[in-house]
Amino acid sequence: MGLISASARESAIETLLHRDRVVVTAALVIVATLSWIYVLWLSGVMSAGSMEMASQDMPGMNMGAAMQPTFRAWSAMDFAFTFVMWAVMMVGMMTPSVAPMVLLYASVGRKARGDRAPFASTAWFFAGYLMVWVALSVAATAAQWLLASAALLSPAMATTSGTLGAAVLIAAGVYQFTPLKEVCLRQCQTPMAFLARTGGFQAAPGGALRGGAQHGVYCLGCCWALMTLLFVGGVMNVVWLAGISIFILVEKTVPTNQWVTRAAGILFVAAGTWLLFGTHGWVEG
Repeated sequence: MGLISASARESAIETLLHRDRVVVTAALVIVATLSWIYVLWLSGVMSAGSMEMASQDMPGMNMGAAMQPTFRAWSAMDFAFTFVMWAVMMVGMMTPSVAPMVLLYASVGRKARGDRAPFASTAWFFAGYLMVWVALSVAATAAQWLLASAALLSPAMATTSGTLGAAVLIAAGVYQFTPLKEVCLRQCQTPMAFLARTGGFQAAPGGALRGGAQHGVYCLGCCWALMTLLFVGGVMNVVWLAGISIFILVEKTVPTNQWVTRAAGILFVAAGTWLLFGTHGWVEG
């Protein structure tokens, strides 16, 4: 009877271990969905022109009777609000593209558990990855503060300077052709090779956290220039956000994507050049 119970327990454990991919996938979907729900809600509030949001919550902006923006000094709450906005956006934008890496890490962990090896939860790896993008959110918040202080942001949080917008587009386009971009993108495209180079499955939570952070740094090196484009199309422009997110996902997961990277670079440089020497009105729009 004891043998039957032990066998039944082992079978139940094996079934549970094989379900971890579903559990991890569901967790990633929930995290990304909640992040996008927040972004959509915040975008809707801003688009509706809520006076409370405009006069109290939107840092650097104060909407007058004619809905013309004037700029005010940021408070600590303004900085905190903007940081949370950026952090949630980064989580929503980057979770889909890191999903293959996280799922592979979960599979490695499942095999280790099957071999009775120590196991650090995949959540530690994912948390390490997100730490990098949360850190970037601090820099993005500071950049928004500087632009707002210089009166270079519209209410949609897009740059009002055609020259600055053109410079950002051209810089992002040129970066698509740099060796650093290629190296970082290759690390993101080959999760198995990345795990092999960094020691693979980690037994200790700290090791898994470091591995996730290391992968996050490579992804940051791959995608940081694309994030600067948010200041061109509008930080709260949901279509623009979704477009950049989809491009990042395609760039990191499509095998024959060198042409995608190069084509995007050419497109960015062309758009920046047109903006620099042509009309600037589309930025404000």
